[in-house]
Amino acid sequence: MKKPIFRGAGVAIITPFTETGVNFPELGRIIEDQIKNGTDAIVITGTSGESATMTDAEHKAAIKFAVDQVHGRVPVIAGTGSNETSYAVELTQYAEKVGADAALVVTPYYNKCTQNGLIAHYLKIADSSNIPLVLYDVPSRTGVGIKTETYAALAKHPRIVAVKEANGDLSKILRMRAATGDDLVVYSGNDDQIIPILSLGGQGVISVLSNVAPQQTHDMCQLYFDGKVEEAAKMQIDWSDLIDALFCEVNPIPVKVAMRKLGYDAGPLRMPLSEMEPAHEKQLEDALRAHGLIK
Repeated sequence: MKKPIFRGAGVAIITPFTETGVNFPELGRIIEDQIKNGTDAIVITGTSGESATMTDAEHKAAIKFAVDQVHGRVPVIAGTGSNETSYAVELTQYAEKVGADAALVVTPYYNKCTQNGLIAHYLKIADSSNIPLVLYDVPSRTGVGIKTETYAALAKHPRIVAVKEANGDLSKILRMRAATGDDLVVYSGNDDQIIPILSLGGQGVISVLSNVAPQQTHDMCQLYFDGKVEEAAKMQIDWSDLIDALFCEVNPIPVKVAMRKLGYDAGPLRMPLSEMEPAHEKQLEDALRAHGLIK
């Protein structure tokens, strides 16, 4: 197997904003609390970090800040994907330059390229940098998914080492694992499928839940790795209500609201994301309260 970038729970960390930019002091506080509470990796400028509405300067500054703040204590994975290959190359090269441990590269959105286009896109990025790439398959957002034969072709590249799999289809993940063997490390991209994907040989999760429950998400993975499968499965089931609440509206709306309720200055959501509907906010509050995360 290619060497995992991390094993366990990596947090798909939010970006706290002010009205005019990134709230870096609060981002630093969040990172410190994550590390203190067992998070196995920091994933910066991903979907949960609202990277799609960040300026180029903000995007790069957030990557550099995370690398400097973490200072080698856990791996930092930088979201560098784009629907423009040249910009994804530029961001990935920048992430490498400032010391990120890997890059998370989503499939090109809106363009809806062919599978041959996907292969060319990812190979271009992998050939243009020297850090490991984590492919990110989330067709519900991008309109294009990675097919099994495409995984098999990409897995041959030495710097394409892993995938964040958020297609929701366990049968497809099974076929991908069969086709790529030890050539591609798999991380769950869905918090409701952590244990099922670990059972298929996954090495962890890139998690939204970890923002609000870092220790518990780490522990869920660790229990599985320690052979305590029934306990790990029980945690997956017990936390399903909060996982559901964190996705009752499009991510990262609920997790950003949840972080405010936990006392973080998470700041505003960037348009076109909007504030939660009252009924959904109550669902989120009830779940946070049920797990003792708020009073």
